[in-house]
Amino acid sequence: MTQRPASARLLGETFDLVGPAGILAFAAERAARGQKALVVNHNTHSLYLLDRNPEMRGAYEAADLVTLDSFPMLFWGKLLGRPFVRADRSTYTDWREEFWFLAQAKGWRVFYLGGEPGVAQTARQKLQAQWPGAVIGVRDGYFDMGPGSAENAQVLAEIEAFKPDILLVGMGMPRQEVWIARNYAALTRGVVFSIGAAFDYEAGVQPMPPRWISRMGFQWLYRLLRDPRRMASRYLVEPFALTGRALGDLAEALRLKAPPRPIGHSSKPALP
Repeated sequence: MTQRPASARLLGETFDLVGPAGILAFAAERAARGQKALVVNHNTHSLYLLDRNPEMRGAYEAADLVTLDSFPMLFWGKLLGRPFVRADRSTYTDWREEFWFLAQAKGWRVFYLGGEPGVAQTARQKLQAQWPGAVIGVRDGYFDMGPGSAENAQVLAEIEAFKPDILLVGMGMPRQEVWIARNYAALTRGVVFSIGAAFDYEAGVQPMPPRWISRMGFQWLYRLLRDPRRMASRYLVEPFALTGRALGDLAEALRLKAPPRPIGHSSKPALP
């Protein structure tokens, strides 16, 4: 992937039309060159937070790829006639096996930042048992990431010393996006991915949704049924806060469908 892929607007944001294969091809190309890059994703939760935490936007503005991580948003885009296809929606669980296969085959140095103390270490052990050639560094996400923080400086030093080809940031929204926005410029290398609770899945702290559920678009329902107290607001309340964005989409769709006025046409009534 030498050029940025085609993109489409949805709910007021721009998305790159790229699926798992394209995402990994992009990462492999940048890693082979020793270049840094940034891949982030949007879903209804991130859009809800974006309107309430402006600092998040810095991560999306700096991103090389902004991917779609929401089946409801995918269906909304298709309903509006936007050029989204099923493969344009993906998340870590969709490309994890291919990713770790590549990491092992290409000798990628992968650093994971996030999770509670001990969780990332457990995830690393399980991943290396499955992919023995994977080189994985980890650091938990419990540190003071405020500007000028000594702890944050130490985290950056650990990442720099590891010299990652890939940096996975999994501290949940909006913390991971805010950290990326504040620190991306200080990173000298590595393809950065925001991946949420991915290593909680790898460590077994949270059960990973079966692949068939993800393929059918019901990952959100699986998470809601597993943890209704925490997820009810995210999936049943927050989407209604995006009504204004959705109405903007509808207005744009109606404008594009309206037939053009003939040249010389006037909306004023003809004089008798």
